[in-house]
Amino acid sequence: MATAAVEAKPATLNTAHYITQCLQRGVSHAEKMFSDIPADKFAFCAVKNANHPAFVVGHLCLYPNRIFTLIGRKDLVVDRPGWPEMFQAGSVCHDDASKYPDKQTLTAAFFEGWNKVLEVLPGVSDETFARDNPFEGRFREIFPKVGTAVMFLCTSHLMMHLGQISTWRRALGLGSIM
Repeated sequence: MATAAVEAKPATLNTAHYITQCLQRGVSHAEKMFSDIPADKFAFCAVKNANHPAFVVGHLCLYPNRIFTLIGRKDLVVDRPGWPEMFQAGSVCHDDASKYPDKQTLTAAFFEGWNKVLEVLPGVSDETFARDNPFEGRFREIFPKVGTAVMFLCTSHLMMHLGQISTWRRALGLGSIM
């Protein structure tokens, strides 16, 4: 699963350029991180009360849709019935592989979504990023503008959850990807 290439540097650097550069690194990191995890261990809780890769990857699969909504590209939203309930923040991570899609399904959805974000993000204008966050509640309170919300989802949020998988890998005895 190759990551999408970042488009050539625009003549004038905009917010999308900087976010895209960081997101490219995160997606590349994920590709290395997922590659050697055995499929039969993808939904295994290596540490009690810690999220396994199937749960984390499924959770991260939800956020390209949120980004597409934020930037006004609802036409790119991919509906995966049952996934929001299974993977949204606050959902329980079960130590039972039968409750989750398999590794191939999850990682394919992850790269499909995040590579599509990498593809469209360079075309997002600073004017779009300056708009008010259309979501309600705490997410809008914390990130009142589209730009801060997208930047968070493409950088801090993504890497925080990939860090969970990095720790899980160590608990399982898999090596560093660095």
